[in-house]
Amino acid sequence: MSVVPDASFSLDFKEDGSRKRKPESPSDHSVVTENTTLTPASNQTYFADERIQIPVVENTRFSFRKLWAFTGPGFLMSIAYLDPGNIESDLQSGTVAKYKLLWLLMWATILGLSMQRLAARLGVVTGLHLAEMCYRQYRKVPRLILWIMVEVAIIGSDMQEVIGTAIALYLLSNKTIPLWGGVLITVMDTFTFLLLDKYGLRKLEFLFGFLITVMALTFGYEYVVVAPEQGEVVKGLFIPWCSHCSSSAVLQAIGIVGATMMPHNFYLHSALVKSRAVDRSKKEDVKEANFYFFVEAGIALFVSFIINIFVVSVFAHGLYNKTNREVLEVCTASHSMHHNIFPNNTELVNADIYKGGVFLGCSFGVAAMYIWAIGILAAGQSSTMTGTYAGQFAMEGFLNLQWSRWKRVLLTRTIAIVPTFCVAFFTQIEDLSGMNDVLNAVMSLQLPFATLPTIAFTSNEHIMGEFVSGTFTKILAILLSTVVIGINIYFVIHSVVNDIPSNWVIYLAICIFAVFYILFCIYLVIHMAISMGATQLANNRFISKYISGPISRDFGLSNEVSNSRSTSFTIQDYGSQIEK
Repeated sequence: MSVVPDASFSLDFKEDGSRKRKPESPSDHSVVTENTTLTPASNQTYFADERIQIPVVENTRFSFRKLWAFTGPGFLMSIAYLDPGNIESDLQSGTVAKYKLLWLLMWATILGLSMQRLAARLGVVTGLHLAEMCYRQYRKVPRLILWIMVEVAIIGSDMQEVIGTAIALYLLSNKTIPLWGGVLITVMDTFTFLLLDKYGLRKLEFLFGFLITVMALTFGYEYVVVAPEQGEVVKGLFIPWCSHCSSSAVLQAIGIVGATMMPHNFYLHSALVKSRAVDRSKKEDVKEANFYFFVEAGIALFVSFIINIFVVSVFAHGLYNKTNREVLEVCTASHSMHHNIFPNNTELVNADIYKGGVFLGCSFGVAAMYIWAIGILAAGQSSTMTGTYAGQFAMEGFLNLQWSRWKRVLLTRTIAIVPTFCVAFFTQIEDLSGMNDVLNAVMSLQLPFATLPTIAFTSNEHIMGEFVSGTFTKILAILLSTVVIGINIYFVIHSVVNDIPSNWVIYLAICIFAVFYILFCIYLVIHMAISMGATQLANNRFISKYISGPISRDFGLSNEVSNSRSTSFTIQDYGSQIEK
């Protein structure tokens, strides 16, 4: 028996930045682990106890066995495209523009995949997820601001998921479970999350796969029952135009593009890929992991796209150009107990997930309403759990938080539930559904705080080595981010002008926030430029004083500007093994 020495060693960083190398005892680990004070193994989220082994397949260019081993992270990531907020955006798109925006939905999904690919590559190549890399690359103050903005996006998304779950329970129980009761029931998701986390990583991924299947079957059922015009669906997918579209349709198009990239999804995806045992000391293994994760993410987003098509098409056929009075008459004739949700006027229906479910029950039988509610419940539950994971990764990475997992889960869930419960308890269901528009605007503002760090790190040769993004990828990522961020800012401005009451105090607060927001975005853009190799900026005295440049890549762990006075890291390389 010959023993291959373990490449494990520890690096001690002193106050003066010097390092000591201390050999450690050989290890028989066959799976790479990277335990630092930033990611304590005992409390780590999602893959604390196990990593999925990648099978060895000889002489095969493409292996379905390997693809199956890598399958999981992309489907969890794709759930963000199927959360109740996106489902509501889909049905509103069909209601106001019929099938004319399907092509935009398709290209938005493709462009979203191109950005998610960068986040996944960061996690695979460096072994650190986006929040952990932010801890190493930014100074304390901007890092904390970045964490707050990311948490705002996560909480906003979580509130949408809680709203969707509460509405689904309201429909399923025929109003027996009040909205505030449904909100409280979602607290149980915390315990569900903790319970499922104990049963193993693969079983957890199967659960998410099951929930996606439920959404595909329920929304697919609605598609079959409603039977939209197939030719119009195909035409909407492949003719990139929106002729005779109203202003509301244009605004809905903006909303679709803005939803291509969810801020917390970058942090989530970059962390989920760490659950696979990839030997980062071998170039071919890293290259192979990047390939299979990209294929898996592409399949997952294709599935989510098909489900989104179902929703858009159902309401394009059923609610396009329908007035409240027309739907009210149908609901009255069917003796629906929810018919009073539609006012007796000639205005076009302002659809949301609650009104959409009621309409389906009135027009196609009560079973259609219940099946719709089951689909929304699956969307809310799955996105709630993935949102919880995103919150855990953000807190672990940005704050070096070493709380036990149940405390972190309970904290993030409480922050999201309290304001949602207040709205559900003191207002009507129309106000609860209307919160989605406000939350979409809030989350849109947070997008730069995910895309700019992702582009910066994946474009930094010191961080990514030979896997650094190429020129075309950099240009595409920057252009895409610029367009989407610009669209989102327009959407937010439109929401402020039309939805916020005229009050000089409110407008003054918004102006002050806008100034700080723009300044912080400029900070991140300069840091991104330095990461891309803008040496003139890096050498500027003012910029070098306030913006830390990219850090050399010795395992991505050395940070001279770390605010902690002494940091100790332990790295265990994947190369450790015993040969018999």
